[in-house]
Amino acid sequence: MIQRIQTIWLILAAVAAFFTLKLSFFSGNMIGADQTTKTFQHLTATSSVILLIFTIGVGAAALLSIFLFKNRKLQMRVTLAAMLISLLNIILYYNQTRLFAEGNYDLTALVALSVPVFLILATRGIYRDQKLVKSLDRLR
Repeated sequence: MIQRIQTIWLILAAVAAFFTLKLSFFSGNMIGADQTTKTFQHLTATSSVILLIFTIGVGAAALLSIFLFKNRKLQMRVTLAAMLISLLNIILYYNQTRLFAEGNYDLTALVALSVPVFLILATRGIYRDQKLVKSLDRLR
């Protein structure tokens, strides 16, 4: 299980997803309810309920996918679903940045952007394993 490269990619994706709970994606001034005051805030995964649910879901799916190594077809489906949710999560982050009057993307936004990359690399590893097993089955 640990000797497979996709396990490393899935662990990195899960760690990066859980790091986004504390690391900020965007920082800036948000206009208050009275339209006159501005407050400086950080946009993290805990800033919105839907972001929080999707982020925890991606991290949990990546961790769950590690233990599905005996059923590569299901592992591939779970990883692809996690990848789609992580891409949706990035779109939601971008939509949340529109609520800010001014601000900048943080360097730690790369952590959130790295999650789908790690999941793509894990999917490649799972696909290669599946291909290897199929080629060995033909030899028997």
